[in-house]
Amino acid sequence: MALQTAGNAKVCWYPGHMVKAMRDIQQRFKYVDLVLEIRDARIPLSSANDELGEFISKKKHVIVMNKMDLASSNMIHNWKKYFEAQGQVPIYVNAHSKHSVHSMVVDIKERLAGAIQKEATLLVMIAGIPNVGKSVLTNALYQATVQGRPKKAQVGPLPGVTKIISGFKIGQCPSIYLLDTPGVLIPNIKSVETGLKLAITGAVKDSVIGEDRLARYLLALLNIRRPVFAKKLKPNARDYGHWEVVMKRAFGFGRTLMLVMMQKGCSPQERAVREAITSLMINFDGDLEDEDAMTELIDNQMYELRKTFRVPQSDGYEGYNKVARRLLQFYRGGKLGSYVWDILPEGA
Repeated sequence: MALQTAGNAKVCWYPGHMVKAMRDIQQRFKYVDLVLEIRDARIPLSSANDELGEFISKKKHVIVMNKMDLASSNMIHNWKKYFEAQGQVPIYVNAHSKHSVHSMVVDIKERLAGAIQKEATLLVMIAGIPNVGKSVLTNALYQATVQGRPKKAQVGPLPGVTKIISGFKIGQCPSIYLLDTPGVLIPNIKSVETGLKLAITGAVKDSVIGEDRLARYLLALLNIRRPVFAKKLKPNARDYGHWEVVMKRAFGFGRTLMLVMMQKGCSPQERAVREAITSLMINFDGDLEDEDAMTELIDNQMYELRKTFRVPQSDGYEGYNKVARRLLQFYRGGKLGSYVWDILPEGA
């Protein structure tokens, strides 16, 4: 299957603060009662840090899949079954939902029940790769468990905002302290595709790969999920019931690009962006197994998106970087649908 991987060079982003952060995490690790390993629900395997995993496995730990609101609900169900078969029971959470965070608090207390009866003070560490929402989740847990004005962990839309370990009290009787740690990647990401998945979800800075290449990779991911038998259907079809059947059969995992486009409350620009992508995708007659055909489709989509975003031709090639930036913002904001990019291992 043709998939744009932005060249063959592996993605590498390991700034100096990550080296220090890994060392600090290891030093504090012996005092920790529970580790919450935060991952991105859209890439449940790719967002794991194998180096962290080596010593996390020696402690009581829980995998927490954050950003579940951006992931396909059907695929979340399938991944839950996969992890349970591996002897793990992950917690899925949306750090921006009070109800979701409250459910997580209940779950954590249940898993700490034995320690709560024995210890006067407990230490919980939040760890994971950059930009999976560790600090957002820390703030949400604090607000859900402690009365009064919340103490804020520093958050931001770019990876690498948290650079030091910070402590927050989130419970009393016993006292429970939460350590928010900096996001840490491994020095050498194992594959090009894993690196690109990390980048489109925001765990690696866009500048490491380039916004244009990332946007094209995102379009490739969307295109290979195109239903083959829907090629002749027109994007302006009014039979929404038929579209729903077609898309659910084709994708098999929850909300899709086309279904989201049909939802009420969609802004005119959001609708235009989705139409620019899907109209070309559905009507494309080329073989997407062929790299040249995939490139042709992506070029056409980028050109159409340039018109949709009203980026003038006078901007030259830099205009496509602007298009890419806007497209990535749309995707990361959940405006292009809900997806899980990792593939379930064979036999799962």
